[in-house]
Amino acid sequence: MRVLVVAATVIELEWVEGRETLAVGVGPVEAAAGMAARLAQDPPDAVLHVGIAGARSGAGIAIGEVVLGTESRYVDLRAALPTLVTACAPDAELLARVGAALPEARRLPIATSAAVGGGSGCDVEAMEGFAVLRACARAGVPALELRAISNMADEPDRSRWDFAGGLAALAAAGRRALDAL
Repeated sequence: MRVLVVAATVIELEWVEGRETLAVGVGPVEAAAGMAARLAQDPPDAVLHVGIAGARSGAGIAIGEVVLGTESRYVDLRAALPTLVTACAPDAELLARVGAALPEARRLPIATSAAVGGGSGCDVEAMEGFAVLRACARAGVPALELRAISNMADEPDRSRWDFAGGLAALAAAGRRALDAL
């Protein structure tokens, strides 16, 4: 299976060996544009979207824990339109395969927001997941979101965020996920 590993930044992809990678950029707009452009050129068999994320304080999720998205929710757009798509499910087969390889990973919805600071209503927040999964869904490419927690989403003191710990957990989990695919 030809799996494309996608993240917002190249630093989140440094651990990947022997697989195609794509850094789409930070935030939902850059992620959607970058993912759609790549899918139009040369669609892979599957996409594993990876990255670090924040957890809601009080959710009982620790820095370094890994989360597999059971749904990617776009929480920035709050218009009440009946045709508005605000959630994407991951591919069930990818979720099952990676979930078997990462039994300790939490399975939770992951909010996508351009805002940093919590308040999405989800226990886990990141900035690109919905955009990547939505572009993949429109192109008919199976996709899954895998995140490692690097900070509490509502923690304003960035010195308390642990990017190194989140990236190390992402690399360890990501390798196991790719072995399963």
